[in-house]
Amino acid sequence: MIVVIGSINLDLIASVDSLPSPGETVPGSAFVTAGGGKGANQALAAARAGARVRMIGAVGNDSFAGDAIRLLTEAGIDLSGIRRSSQPTGTALILVDARGENIITVVPGANATVAPDDLPMLRRGDVVLLQHEIPMLTVEASLRVARQAKAISILNTAPFRADAASFLTEADYVVANETEFDRYSSALQLSGDDRVSRMTDYVRKFRRTIIVTLGGEGVLCATLDKFFACSALKIEPVDTVGAGDTFCGYLAYNLSLDASLEDAVQRANVAAALACLSRGAQPSIPHAKDLTSVSLADGG
Repeated sequence: MIVVIGSINLDLIASVDSLPSPGETVPGSAFVTAGGGKGANQALAAARAGARVRMIGAVGNDSFAGDAIRLLTEAGIDLSGIRRSSQPTGTALILVDARGENIITVVPGANATVAPDDLPMLRRGDVVLLQHEIPMLTVEASLRVARQAKAISILNTAPFRADAASFLTEADYVVANETEFDRYSSALQLSGDDRVSRMTDYVRKFRRTIIVTLGGEGVLCATLDKFFACSALKIEPVDTVGAGDTFCGYLAYNLSLDASLEDAVQRANVAAALACLSRGAQPSIPHAKDLTSVSLADGG
């Protein structure tokens, strides 16, 4: 079972030719809404990969709540752990330019009320997937509960939170993008002149696996036994929103199957690339069958 403890949003997405500078107004060419939130995105990605998934989080008693969880419901995800809050459903305001790059503002709403009391009973072998869009106290408590239950924990360090440096090393697997990892490197006092050496130092000091995603440059991974890289698929991205979440959901599913880490990362890397080929975080997440037409060798 994949247990995702995290955020649930409704994304409000506008397409623009170019992203605005401070104080600038730019015309938009399209507008859509879609379910989002890093927790919900990752839960949907794991479900579309083929996993049994349970989602833990909170939404409001408002008109956005139903739309925010619609695709989760359709995917058959267990939503019994989603609590209704007096706060509004979380929202993300997203601008996407013609190159697929984006800027995002997130209003947490109900996500800010997800508390340690909401945590479910975990079992040995569960894979617990976490991110940084719920209170850090809850993320830290989740890692502790997962370790006590002998569950596997994966922490995606997005968005960057400086206070997470005090506990992120408790996760079995940390998934960070290059900017996040570089910022945590200083807080964790990692040594080395380049990213590879700092990743190696992370593993040496904390005895945990670190995975750093590089966007179009692929993925780096350091474990106690090895260091390896996966190259990215060569694509023309339409929208990169949700690619990182797709990576995490597919990674969790493949690790739950006892796949080798190389295979799990490679499959997650391919899925993340495919998620960049259409707009919206959740609508663009590929199904497992979509990966069968792509050579995994192209993504590793």
